[in-house]
This record gives sequence, structure tokens and C-alpha cells, in this order.
Amino acid sequence: MRPSGRERPRGTDPDEALRLLRQALDDPAIGFRPGQWEAIDALVNRRERLLLVQRTGWGKSAVYFLAARLLRNRGFGPALIVSPLLALMRNQIEAAERLAVQALTINSTNTADWPDISRRVQEDAADVLLVSPERLANDEFVESLLLPMAARIGLLVIDEAHCISDWGHDFRPDYRRLVNVLQRMPDTMPLLGTTATANDRVIADVQAQLGQLQVQRGPLMRRSLVLQTLRLPSQAARLAWLAAHVASLPGTGIIYTLTKRDALQVAAWLEAQGITAAAYYSGIVHDDFPDSHSYRVHLEDQLQDNAVKALVATTALGMGFDKPDLGFVVHYQAPSSIVAYYQQVGRAGRRLARAIGLMMAGAEDERIHEYFRRAAFPREEWVLQILDALEASDGLSVPALEAIVNLQQSQINQALKYLSVENPAPVVKVGHQWRRTPVPYRMNHAAIRRLSQARAAEWQEVQRYIGTAECLMKFLAESLNDPRPEACGKCASCQGQAAMAASVPQAAVAAAARFLRRSEMPLRCNQRVAKDAFPAYDLRGHLAAALRAEEGRILSRWGDAGWGQLVEQGKKAGRFSDELVDAVAEMLRERWQPSPRPEWVTCVPSRAGRNAVPDYARRLAAVLQLPFQPVVAKVKDNQPQKEQQNRFHQCRNLDGAFAVQGNVRAEPALLVDDIVDSGWTLTVIAALLRRVGSGAVWPLALATTKMGT
Repeated sequence: MRPSGRERPRGTDPDEALRLLRQALDDPAIGFRPGQWEAIDALVNRRERLLLVQRTGWGKSAVYFLAARLLRNRGFGPALIVSPLLALMRNQIEAAERLAVQALTINSTNTADWPDISRRVQEDAADVLLVSPERLANDEFVESLLLPMAARIGLLVIDEAHCISDWGHDFRPDYRRLVNVLQRMPDTMPLLGTTATANDRVIADVQAQLGQLQVQRGPLMRRSLVLQTLRLPSQAARLAWLAAHVASLPGTGIIYTLTKRDALQVAAWLEAQGITAAAYYSGIVHDDFPDSHSYRVHLEDQLQDNAVKALVATTALGMGFDKPDLGFVVHYQAPSSIVAYYQQVGRAGRRLARAIGLMMAGAEDERIHEYFRRAAFPREEWVLQILDALEASDGLSVPALEAIVNLQQSQINQALKYLSVENPAPVVKVGHQWRRTPVPYRMNHAAIRRLSQARAAEWQEVQRYIGTAECLMKFLAESLNDPRPEACGKCASCQGQAAMAASVPQAAVAAAARFLRRSEMPLRCNQRVAKDAFPAYDLRGHLAAALRAEEGRILSRWGDAGWGQLVEQGKKAGRFSDELVDAVAEMLRERWQPSPRPEWVTCVPSRAGRNAVPDYARRLAAVLQLPFQPVVAKVKDNQPQKEQQNRFHQCRNLDGAFAVQGNVRAEPALLVDDIVDSGWTLTVIAALLRRVGSGAVWPLALATTKMGT
């Protein structure tokens, strides 16, 4: 007979726990690290609620798996672990198996297994159930599995607990639902929150939301890390530094970038220099793998096996990735906060005597972080539009909302998630539809302003770190409120000299500049139109193959160090330079080489009073020695396309706006525009050209405004 939630288990002594630890690690000489047994004792013997703040690699997962095993040995129910990343779950399941803990996981990659997993949990055949916080937003999961097992849960673990905090560097709204989950669980159930990245204000916020947890806090000093900062504002200089120095960095490691585009660009540059590297980010795919998840697992395995010198990654490779012998972490751009930086650089040197942590700072960092800060919260007008639409209906799906409100799907989802974690919530999800509840709602501007200001202040703290003359490790420890910060004696500041040379060969800088100017991107136009969006053009469903544009090219990203700054200058001046004409001509002849090659040039017409795009297309055609035929005309005023936020409104705004006038050549055409965002303008004009007899249409844009592209 299993004890009830109010019964006290028979006492566990440290010898029993130590025996299990040695058995799991197959090491008869290993012992507990300072604080590990104390945490296990608090959970198993005293049934306490504990927040464990310990540095990366200290062994937090060993604490909760040992506690889960010991509680199961005494007849308690399974442990529920809320874990934020799939990578974290994979590593945790492997760790659990070493402790003879039967761990199951419910996440987005194993939906077909959910019924069997649910059955095994209900039959008490699992010791641990790992779930992502997003599952807490799934009413079916909560009602059919979580609530029926709530009274039997032997231990609740909230991994990466800083994610529940408004102050945390990786705040995820679904973590807020844990507050509601806790209200339905026995008061005597032990709870463990774990994190390596929480300063005093994050701890206070977590306690405010989860209750007065006991806090066990260890030192955050990392003796193996040799830290250094390096200001190299230009992307070319930073690429040149990587080319000159990455090969000499110890072992294998991670190079962090702020955007997917930068991850791809840096990885391609390193490969071109003979350094094995691969890009890693959320959603990355490869033709040899069935989905993004399997490809990311492959990339992680490549790094684990030292088959690549570096993974060039966004923050998608962060919490949960465990490689004890990781030799270095380099930041190609500065992260948003010291909390974020410590979490990322802490991946290196867990079981090494020496590892390198280098933060580079670039001119574009401020612009990227400002964009992220602006996008962190939904705007009030979005929220009000969505609430009004739901108020006027009996329930709407996200696609149905897109047709009513002029918002991107991601913006709608962000606003709905933001609203749904309010308590009480003004919206509720029923099946695939969202409905308005009777709860009155007013946006908390003061809280948003406070959080935005806090994030801006955290960014300024990063700037101080980059420029400080004091010990870099001590700076990090003090920022994280380490109770015992002290000088490390290893960093560039303590040593009085750089651990890694800051020199950048000028020849390498010139080569990197040429690379950046040859880093064009594919331009894939859209294939499926929004329902009922094109009554005038009569475009429906999937565009017929005969109406689709070919895969084109985008010369640059708006404002970047390749051609993007020159595009930005030309856009403001109303005329694009001859240098951009030559750049596209070189790209087309030497690298793109579309086949069948274009035989004539046309363009997207400029808005009234502007001639920049036709003027540019005419000069490009002359250099290419092709005829220029401006056959596309603007025949109806519409709103600026950049103001249209989702597919339906982007399509509807273009319906009837353009017409093809004059003779259209039957040969392949080059279709020129200056800036591309959604791609719908080029998609529609290509379809109109093909409909009246044009050959293949190759779209070309000078820049894209998408931040992560």
C-alpha cells in the first residue's frame, strides 16, 4: 500500500543515497558535492519546497533523480519534471536510466506515443514524467492526465526555474501556469526548483509566484573558465578573428550568434576557411533528415563526438546541452544580459582544468537587442483588436482571427498566450478555438514598462562587463549575487594580458569583407494564397506551378555589413548606387547563374513620386546587356505592404493593385525590387507575368528586413 500525500516516508540516510549515486555513475570512489545530500535530505526526509541555485555542471539533475528514486523506493508516486527544452529532456532521460529510473516524456515530437505514455503513468509504471511547460496549456493533458495523478505525485521539479520569472533571461509564459497547477496539488508534496542563472531579483520573483521556497545557493565561480572580452565592431573583423584563432582554441566548442542568419553566415565562413562548423538554431532542417528535431539531435551528436570544431548556434543550444569537455564558448555578438551570458558561457569547461570564454562585441548588437526588447510584449492595440474580435464571436481559431485582425500569426499567438496566463484569464482555449471570458481586462503598462527598463539596464550591465578592468569572473559572480565572489586569477584582467590574441590580420579582414558581400540569400516566394483574399485576381489555394516564381536571390540583410548599409543609404537618398548595380551583376554572373538565364528585366513599380526601383532596374539591365521593359503598372492605391502583418491582409492589400501592360516577352525575366519582407508583392507580380505569357520569373531583391533571416 502506497502512503498518502500526508504520510511521512521512512527516513533516508546519506549512505543509501551515496550507494545509488555510485551505482549510477559506476564509480565507487565518488562522493556528494557540497550541498547535494542536503538538498536530497530536504526533499525526501523533510518534504520541503526548495529552490536550488547552483552553477552549471554542479549536479542538479542528480539531486532530483536520486530524490525521485528514493521516494519511489518508499512507495510514493512518480515525479513530475517540467523541463523547457527537448535537448534537456534527452539528457535527463539518459541520466535517469543510469539510476534505474523509468522516465517517460510527453512533448511535441512524440504525439503518437501520448496515449500509451498516459496509460503507463495511470498504471503507475513510470518513475518520472517529463513534460514541457507548453503541455500545461493543453487542457486535454491537464484534465485527462495531470489532475488525475496530482494527488499521487511524489515530487514536482521545475527545471530552469528562472523561466517563471518576469526578470529571467528566458521568460516563457507557459511557466506561469505552474502557479495554477500548484494550487491543485497537496500542500505536503515536495517541490524543487533548479537554476544556475538567478540573481536576487529573479529569486524574489520566483518565490513571489511559487510561494516561500527555501533557497539553497552555492558559489557560482567557475575556476576552469578563462574569460576575455574583445571589441571588434565590424562583422568582417570578427569573422577574420575567428578564421585566425578558432583552430587554436582548446577542443571543440560553441560560437553563439544573435540571429539565425548570423549562425548560417558564420558557419559558412568557417567552413570556407577549412574549419569544420555547422549552424544550429530552432527550426533548422536538412534534406537528409525527416524533421528539424532529428537534425538538431544529429548536430548535437556531432559536437559531442568532436566531429565538428564548433556549432554556430543561437540560444536554441543552451539549457540542457551537456558536454563536460567543451573547450570554448565564443560569443560572436554580445548577449542581452549577464544572466544570459553566464548560462551560455557556463557550458564550457565543466570537467576541464582550462576552457575559454570569449565575448566579442559588434556594432549591430544594440540594434538587434532593441528589436528583441520591442518584440518582447504584445502591443496594446493588438490585444484590444483580438479581445474585440473574440467578444463579437462565439469563438475563433487563430487562422480565423488572421482574417479579422491585421496581425501576424506569431503576434496573435503571442498576445493570446500573454492573455491566457493572466489569473483570472480574459481568454480561454476550447479545442482549436479561443473564446472571450467575462473577466474584464486592462493591460498592465506599469509592469511592462518596468520590465522593459530592467532589460535595458541589463544590456547596459553587459556593456560595463565588456569595458571593465576588474576580474571578469568576479564581475559575473557579483552581478548574479554570488555570496562569495572573488578574483579568479585567470582572466585577461587578472593576468594583465589577453588569453587569446586580439590581433586580426588585415588580409583576413579583407577576405571576410569580400565574403560578406557575397553572402546573398535565397528568395523563395509564396505558393499558397490566403483563402478568399484575391477575388479580383482569382488566385486560390496552392498556386499552379505555371504561375509560381522561381527561387530568386536577396543581395543583403537591411543595414548589415555586406551590402545592407549601402541599400539603406540608397533607400533614404532615393537612388541606389552603381556599386549595387555591379554587385548584383557579379552575383548573377558568378554565383547565382539562374537557368534558364533571364533574357529581359522588369521591376516592381515604385510608389507615386518615387523612381528608385525602375531607375535601378534600368541601369542593371544595361550592365547585363538585357532589354528593360517596365510592363508592371500600379493601377490601384493600397496601403503600404509593410503595414500588412499576416498572410490574409498581405494578399488582400495587393488584390487588383497591379496590372501588366504592354507586350510581355515569352523568355525568362528578372523581376527586381528593393526590399522584401513577406514576399507577397513579388509572388503576385510573378503570377501576373506568367499568366500573360512570360517565361520563368526570377525574383531579385536588394535587401530583406527580416531580423532573423
